[in-house]
Amino acid sequence: MISKDIISNLIEKYLEDNGLFLVDITINQENDIEVAVESDQHIDIKHCVDLSHIIEAGVNRDDNDYSLTVTSAGLDQPFKVLRQYLKFIGQEVEIVLKSGGKFVATLEDATSEQITISYEKLVKVEGKKKRERIAVKETYKYEEIKSTKPFINFR
Repeated sequence: MISKDIISNLIEKYLEDNGLFLVDITINQENDIEVAVESDQHIDIKHCVDLSHIIEAGVNRDDNDYSLTVTSAGLDQPFKVLRQYLKFIGQEVEIVLKSGGKFVATLEDATSEQITISYEKLVKVEGKKKRERIAVKETYKYEEIKSTKPFINFR
């Protein structure tokens, strides 16, 4: 049986040497392996091809029948590791809370326990007819968040 640790160990040096980081490895019952990687700068198809070759060279097909997909973590996919959050500090993200709220905010900070976001909202000010915009800064623990992903704006 192929394990995530085996795959991770095989590609660790390549990731390090090329400024990439591992986002996720999934292996299902049928030995379908999917490896998702990311970069602080950019990732191209060559990286995925190289990683695929490294894994195929390190896992014997005679001993293990498997399919392999190496991909970059897509912009439409939720963040899975802290480094993805760190990459998007200062940018807009879409957050879905486990309590049901969904909103777009600027990611201000991320630690291993929580994220800090900022956004503006309209509030009713006593004595005035028109609502006013106020800046809001909030912190959420990861346990409170269902998903966070980049906000893609086509303006």
